[in-house]
Amino acid sequence: MSRIFRRKGAQGPQDRLVTLIRKPGCHLCDDAQIVIEKVCGELGVPWEQKDITEDEELHRLYWEQIPVVLVDGEQHTFWRVGEERLRKALS
Repeated sequence: MSRIFRRKGAQGPQDRLVTLIRKPGCHLCDDAQIVIEKVCGELGVPWEQKDITEDEELHRLYWEQIPVVLVDGEQHTFWRVGEERLRKALS
């Protein structure tokens, strides 16, 4: 079972966390990862990815929306990731 933790009181970029929920072979997921890598790399924000095919809870919650992007444990977006919108959420 997956647990998604919310980060409260984030002070700097290193205190934030972006999570990409994806599945193998998903071209939208690949596109989302490119945006996340760029924005998080430029801002110094850590990020992680989770595979919904390996987690029943994530599969149940997000199957119809992947890729899904969480910022500090809260759903930020799904399907398409906008670079400027993600940057604004992390600033």
